[in-house]
Amino acid sequence: MKKTTFALAAATLLSSLTLGVGNVSAAPMSVNGLQSNAGITQVRMMHGDRMMMKKRMMHKKMMRRRMMMKHGM
Repeated sequence: MKKTTFALAAATLLSSLTLGVGNVSAAPMSVNGLQSNAGITQVRMMHGDRMMMKKRMMHKKMMRRRMMMKHGM
């Protein structure tokens, strides 16, 4: 078990060095490891927005549960 985790960690380290991802940056990374040049900034979510997202998520979950009950699953 330890050998596999060590091998996995070594492979990850080597692949990150070969891809050149070793440089430190605060910018978000895209899927293929290249930084995007679009000016993406992270902002704090307002309390109302967070509550609205939470309410929408709870509503979707409730509807999914109701649909499952209706179909007898």
